[in-house]
Amino acid sequence: AAGAVEAIAAVECMRAGVLHPTINLRAPAPLCRLDYVPEGARAVEQRVVLSCSYGFGGMTAALVLGHTDRERHPSEEAR
Repeated sequence: AAGAVEAIAAVECMRAGVLHPTINLRAPAPLCRLDYVPEGARAVEQRVVLSCSYGFGGMTAALVLGHTDRERHPSEEAR
């Protein structure tokens, strides 16, 4: 059930145009060139999200979710 809630949260963040911060990030590895969000939420335009869920016994699921131009959220109509 937690994976479903996480997937819904990922879709809503995509629709709202928000990336949540990377929690507990104290010192990123200097050679790891990733775009972290350390300080707080960031506004972005994203078309696709990845939601990963891990369970006991090695159960793993990954969902790639996105929307097409026909499914634009009302907040995107003004863009």
